Amino acid sequence: MAKKKIISESSNPKKNKKDISVGVVGSGSFATAIVKMLVENCKVVHWCVRSEFVKGAIELRGHNPSYLTAATFNLKSLKLTTDINELVSACDVIVLATPSIYLSDTMDKMTCEYGDKIFVSAIKGIIPKVNDVVAHYLRDEFKIGFRNQAVIAGPCHAEEVAMERLSYLTIATVEDETSEKLEEIFSSDFIKVHSSKDILGNEYSAILKNIFAIGAGIASGLGYGDNFTAVFVSNAIREMETFLEAVYEAPRDVNESAYLGDLLVTAYSLFSRNRSLGNLIGKGYTVKSAIQSMNMVAEGYYAADSIYKTAKQKQLKLPIIDTVYAILYEGKNAEKQFKKLTAKLN
Repeated sequence: MAKKKIISESSNPKKNKKDISVGVVGSGSFATAIVKMLVENCKVVHWCVRSEFVKGAIELRGHNPSYLTAATFNLKSLKLTTDINELVSACDVIVLATPSIYLSDTMDKMTCEYGDKIFVSAIKGIIPKVNDVVAHYLRDEFKIGFRNQAVIAGPCHAEEVAMERLSYLTIATVEDETSEKLEEIFSSDFIKVHSSKDILGNEYSAILKNIFAIGAGIASGLGYGDNFTAVFVSNAIREMETFLEAVYEAPRDVNESAYLGDLLVTAYSLFSRNRSLGNLIGKGYTVKSAIQSMNMVAEGYYAADSIYKTAKQKQLKLPIIDTVYAILYEGKNAEKQFKKLTAKLN
């Protein structure tokens, strides 16, 4: 019976669901987890997936054929499409949950009216087309101001959402009304939601923790133990604070769950794709072969280049970022780089 609960769509099927027009763009693991969160509260969730194959497979079997396959859906709760214009036109709230490297290809197809919509970013990476975060990309490329934006932060692994394990979201937005609406549609028995107004801080921290998680994975692959990892993460949160203060100064406490909590789960969890990438590199895989061996995008790899260059422009001393960048992009030996890093951590 316990297994049946894990894969069921809703732990409370009799609850009164809301008539809120919400849609999700993306068909990876986190996009699927977000759909699972939303069907708890919404009568219908619009879902824009990447291909007719994925759409047909979900319509046939009631679950994503590639990611979180244990999470099954009542098809009456879903309205599937492969057309972003169809979804945006039908929804007031649009959750963007594609890998960052694919977002611009998706958004470039958007030709419908969207000026009064709320766009929620669940993307934790840099947009290559503009070498910037999603919040700036939406503002500069599509004139979607911060009042019509929100950012989802963790700690929240998609796999644990699928199993209905208690998880926490931080939703950052500057508008109280938007914050209340989003909290209403995301909260459930297994999802607790907290609010924040630190849009850019939450977005940058979600990007940084992926880079640090690659570093933690490399350390694990090299044979470093828990004692070192604890020191590594302690230094990582300080580097995060230094970077955030340099790029966007705002009232924040990096010890809160959206910053430190998300860093901890991404650095330690076996569900973490960024940690997994680093672990392979630490065990001797080349960066290219490690990336090719994974069936999901590790956002930290793509973000490391941009974050490193921004840190250099601002003359920031971030030895962990420097080390991960040197291994990923300069071909430096991981074992030698981490031996040097150990002398800089405290």
